[in-house]
Amino acid sequence: MTNRKTKRLIVICAYIVFFGVLGALIYYIFEPAATCTDGKKNQSENGIDCGGVCAPCKEEIRAQDIRIDEKYFVYGNKNQFDVMAAITNVNNKYGAVKFNYEFQLLDQAGNVLEKRAGTSFVLPDESKYIVELNLHSSINPYRLNFEIQDVQWEEFLEYAEPKLSIYQKNYYEEFEKNIVTGLLRNESNFDFNFIELVMILRDANGKPVALGKSEMRTIKSQEERDFKLIWPYKFSENVANVDIKAEANVFDSDNFIKKYLPSRQFQNYQ
Repeated sequence: MTNRKTKRLIVICAYIVFFGVLGALIYYIFEPAATCTDGKKNQSENGIDCGGVCAPCKEEIRAQDIRIDEKYFVYGNKNQFDVMAAITNVNNKYGAVKFNYEFQLLDQAGNVLEKRAGTSFVLPDESKYIVELNLHSSINPYRLNFEIQDVQWEEFLEYAEPKLSIYQKNYYEEFEKNIVTGLLRNESNFDFNFIELVMILRDANGKPVALGKSEMRTIKSQEERDFKLIWPYKFSENVANVDIKAEANVFDSDNFIKKYLPSRQFQNYQ
């Protein structure tokens, strides 16, 4: 009786070993080859799909938060309000390729009268304005709230800011209209599909009086382009200074990405 049980146990073990070996052989024969995009840490990779035979792993990014330097709202016209925020990226090698922001016009009790959300980016060591126009409110706002969220940082390689210069800047009034004109010159080595001009008109104390935006399409390297922006109403204060910043959407330029964001270019085309 004992011998029969022993033989049965041996047969069962033999079947287990046989089918185990067979299953392992089938698995290794039909297992997909390891790649650098399979979401696994295999081959000689140092991390998941990076290092070893794959592209180098990204360094851990420890970027400082985007600094909010100024926020302000001005009366536009007919219960419309324009809002602005001045921000600075204090990181010299990390840029935020995308972040979300939101403006909120609040009454004295903190209730939201109107809000506007959007997305933007900020390059290394860059200071810029974010402007939104025509927020409607039948009640005069008491203060403005501005928040930045969901920042996506990336490291830039030997980055130099594209030089977009403003020349022949001029402000004047004409028949109860306020007008700003000037000349934009793309002095960088890159062609850009989109350039935005942001204008802050200030009084003698530096307080914003009016805000404006203008867009230009397809500006080639070394090209010049005239611009003109009109506010069809009178301002409550005299304009003493006009601050204009030009910013290109650098992520529309393949040459820019290849030079300063090689890891992003690799990700986009693999």
